Amino acid sequence: MDRAGARVNRPPAWLVAALAAVPTTALALFYLWPLGTLFTETLGADAVADTLRRATTREVLWFTFWQAVASTGATLVVGLIPAWLVARYEFRGRGSLLGAVTAVFVLPTVVVGGAVLAVLPASIERSTCAIIVAHVLFNIAVVVRLVGALWERLPTDLSAAAATLGAGPLDTMRHVTLPLLRPALLATASAVFVLTFTSFGVIRVVGAPGTRTIEVEVWRRATQLGDIPGASALTIVQLLVLGLVLAATGLLQRRWTTSLDLAPTHRRRPRTRRERSLVTAIGLTTAAVVIVPIAAMVIASFSSPTGWTTAGWTDLDGGEIRPGLRVGIDPVAAVTASLRFAAWATLFAVLIGGLASLAITAAQRAGRLLDIGLTLPIATSAVTIGLGLLITFDTPPVDWRAEWWLVPVGQALVAVPFVVRAIVPSLRAIDPQLRAAASTLGAAPSRAWREVVLPMAWRPLLAAAGLAGAISLGEFGATSMLSRSGNETLPIAIERLLGRTGATLQAQGYALASILALVTGLLMIIAERGTGRTGER
Repeated sequence: MDRAGARVNRPPAWLVAALAAVPTTALALFYLWPLGTLFTETLGADAVADTLRRATTREVLWFTFWQAVASTGATLVVGLIPAWLVARYEFRGRGSLLGAVTAVFVLPTVVVGGAVLAVLPASIERSTCAIIVAHVLFNIAVVVRLVGALWERLPTDLSAAAATLGAGPLDTMRHVTLPLLRPALLATASAVFVLTFTSFGVIRVVGAPGTRTIEVEVWRRATQLGDIPGASALTIVQLLVLGLVLAATGLLQRRWTTSLDLAPTHRRRPRTRRERSLVTAIGLTTAAVVIVPIAAMVIASFSSPTGWTTAGWTDLDGGEIRPGLRVGIDPVAAVTASLRFAAWATLFAVLIGGLASLAITAAQRAGRLLDIGLTLPIATSAVTIGLGLLITFDTPPVDWRAEWWLVPVGQALVAVPFVVRAIVPSLRAIDPQLRAAASTLGAAPSRAWREVVLPMAWRPLLAAAGLAGAISLGEFGATSMLSRSGNETLPIAIERLLGRTGATLQAQGYALASILALVTGLLMIIAERGTGRTGER
């Protein structure tokens, strides 16, 4: 279609502006303004220099850095094996294996932490080793998906040529395959490093009492010590470190990227008995790594020192473990609060993300700017988002800290970028000739766009709603900053229950984590089916 035809198919500028008004206002009000407040208040008080002078700050920064490096290295080492498997071989159960690996990544971090606690021996269940194990379990899907996507398209003739020249499998891997995979490995390493450097839920659930990363220290100073300048300064330090790391990895990635004619996706079935045994062993081991911890968590919810029991489930009646004894946690209220907040957060996220997606696909240059702006919360930790909202809306006329809706707003900020990613590709796949045909039949551009695009948008919206609901239910960082006593959500209740002694309390924590995992899985199934059916159209 020529440019004139494309212009005819676009909705009028006033309609694009109206669609973009709500998401732009929401982004400016609840993200850019709080982030700007965070920077101005921190830098104006010289809090960064004062915070860095403290020995405890340097200890927290060092622990955050080295555990992230160790977690990233371990994730790459462990993840490369299944990445090679799914990239090079076609076998029965391959799709299920990929689905299981990916499912762990979309689970809430407190669920993954609870699963790791359930499966690890007591000697290391609350240690740095346990943190690294949880990070590997949570992020292995990043390696399999990102590295595997390039690996399966590498030309196989290069490896064959190396073998012809006498190179063994290890030499071929070291001198041929890994150099070609370096850009994908570096991109994956930077993504895993960011996720582990900003880890919050895993540290709170799996780490020993007193274990603090920058995220945990920001939360502690803001909510327990009342040291808002110190907490704000740490968020600035965190952003600076992440900025330097991402800039360095981006430079290396550009330097290491080589021009290569990628082959079409080519996977083959294992031919020899040795290959079949290897594929089976790696596939079963990978499946066990991601499934056994979740199964152990469910089993732990029915366990007690004296044997099997359903007390962890039947005692979810308001926090009483025996008459007259309360633990300050109301599991039923936590479930109710989570569902209420998630419902509102899903509504906010789908409304904002849906309008933004329509504007992004209707416009070009302005749409790209809006798309970039709505992606910014992904690059900002959830704790930082919560802290920004906390210190911005704390004085009249915008003293909204005690407002119930501030929690779902914080959750929606985290979910909106994923909603946009779920809707935009489907909208862009709509054939513009349909709108052209409507215009030919006499429909005005706005009506043609409305009659063609909107009826096809409801399935992507359903998928986005499932995704937003899953993210909101499991959101822990911003919610920990914004929630008030009596409005604790499921992730907060799980973290507190698993952090206390007592078999019944532990079983209740595992039971709530099992419920959260089940609901999250159901919502992701809704999202996956919505996306799949849209693609079929």
